[in-house]
Amino acid sequence: MLPWKNMKILILLTTISFLLAAANVQAGPNFVFILADDMGYGDVSHAGGKISTPNLDKLRAQGMRFTDAHTTSSVCTPTRYGILTGRYNWRSRLKKSVLFPPDRSIMDPARKTIAGFLKDRGYRTCVVGKWHLGLNWHMLPKPAKAATGPTKGTCWNIDFSQPPQQGPLKLGFTEDFLFPASLDMAPYLYLRNDRVTAIPTVSKGWNRQGPATPDFEAKNCLIDFARESRGFIKSAVASDSPFFLYLPLTSPHTPIVPSKKWQGKSPLGPYGDFVMETDWVVGQVMQELAEQKVTEDTVLVFTTDNGCSPAAGIPKLISQGHKPNGDWRGHKADIYEGGHRVPFLVQWPARVHAGSSCDLTVCTTDYFATVADILGVRGRQFPQNAAEDSFSFLAALGNPDLQTPTRPYTIHHSINGSFAIRKGPWKLCLCPGSGGWSSPRPAKALKDKSLPPIQLFNLANDPAETTNLQAGHPDIVQDLVEDLHHAIQAGRSNSGTPRSNEGWPKTFPQAVLNLFPQLAGK
Repeated sequence: MLPWKNMKILILLTTISFLLAAANVQAGPNFVFILADDMGYGDVSHAGGKISTPNLDKLRAQGMRFTDAHTTSSVCTPTRYGILTGRYNWRSRLKKSVLFPPDRSIMDPARKTIAGFLKDRGYRTCVVGKWHLGLNWHMLPKPAKAATGPTKGTCWNIDFSQPPQQGPLKLGFTEDFLFPASLDMAPYLYLRNDRVTAIPTVSKGWNRQGPATPDFEAKNCLIDFARESRGFIKSAVASDSPFFLYLPLTSPHTPIVPSKKWQGKSPLGPYGDFVMETDWVVGQVMQELAEQKVTEDTVLVFTTDNGCSPAAGIPKLISQGHKPNGDWRGHKADIYEGGHRVPFLVQWPARVHAGSSCDLTVCTTDYFATVADILGVRGRQFPQNAAEDSFSFLAALGNPDLQTPTRPYTIHHSINGSFAIRKGPWKLCLCPGSGGWSSPRPAKALKDKSLPPIQLFNLANDPAETTNLQAGHPDIVQDLVEDLHHAIQAGRSNSGTPRSNEGWPKTFPQAVLNLFPQLAGK
């Protein structure tokens, strides 16, 4: 046993260490991450859009706009995975497409999420909005039936009386208010803290029908998400706790259902109305931060999960002078820029210059490393089982003229699992077409012998990706392929101990594998 004198010293030192740790927790800013669904680069008015987005314009005026920001994928589930984990989705078992309820979760509870990372540091962590990462529902031995009206659609075999086995509370969030997936996917209901707020008893749904609670209406979702977000912020501030709010919206994804207040507000029809209501939610969050006097101490990020969808009626919008994806080629689902180049705004008055812009390439996976960097967690302090494809852009926030790239290269993924890799102005697409929904679509592109199996673009000279330069630059092609191969093989694209993927991605076309057999992983 230690002498009493030494014991007192030990107790004192322990107490001091605890107080210092607590001080360090309180010294960190709050974090808010707002994610729109299927909203394109050109949908915001400050980027040339014809839809009024005053709150996003205010956010841009008060913060920094990244002009070369990207999602990891051109569809939603993979992008959401990348935001929360700092890891490319194709390292998980999701090698292409999205989840469809009741698909099992692609999240690994043993893997640290950004929410878990912040929870470990004393933050209240909340997700409000669209989940779409799987929940691992308990299943019934046989499907139930609607209590009222016909039983239509899927998901009637879910046991809604039990909480899902892998909701956000198992992944680092301290609280949640969720819609399970996309707003066009059953079940149509909310969960609060991993339990349904009511048992579904009727069939509803746009396009895909299934179980719903009688009072659920898709047009009310944004109103509900705004209310819940404001309530969480107010509660967190009242509890004197630093907080992280992850707010993935259901809009302007289909069904395009603006609430009554917003119907007819835009001259561009329901899609324009829905974008305006999405902007309103951003304004509600900003207003609550201001009312709680925490704007200065909050890092607020707004972005989207991929480009605008053709469901918005892109040709008609363009004919009205509005380009949802700007001048970029393609749209949601594609490997082209319109599929994954997105709005990306950061407000943080303590560090970010108002009205600034940054042209460095950033990716939504970078959020994890940036948050850690803000909190001073680097090197060996950083969780080992996390954020293998995340690079901090903190330096750029304080220096918009920074020329040093924050990441060595960026890997993109389309809905069918096609790959692209970008380094500097060069972008290599390892497929002959869009890899998605625009022309040339994958099936036809693979049959078209006039199309080379790969595409190389210089975005500095050809931002619209019109001229394939692969034949004239074999050295650049080879260099990019080697970078991609190394990133897959190492299980990470940032520095650190090599990690394991959940299987090798097997989505490369055979013609690509004939050129680059190393990509087969043999």
